[in-house]
Amino acid sequence: MEKQRNLSDPIALRLPSDVLAGIEAIARVSGRSRSWVMVRAMKAYLAGEGQEVLEIDQARQAAAQDGAVALDDLLADLDDSLPGNAA
Repeated sequence: MEKQRNLSDPIALRLPSDVLAGIEAIARVSGRSRSWVMVRAMKAYLAGEGQEVLEIDQARQAAAQDGAVALDDLLADLDDSLPGNAA
């Protein structure tokens, strides 16, 4: 039988002292490991702000494929095309 792959990968992570202290306090009070607390925190980030970042990126990619133009570029083009703005 094929050996089952680990469901998680170890990583090295540097944290500010205050963040680590908060994680350790939560782990101690909840009877969980620091790893458990960090995974929960990262999952919450990924579900909220992280998902928003991905959705914005997808929207930008879709707009680029549809030939959308950045607002600043559009306004600059309009300014250049107004009478009296000849170079």
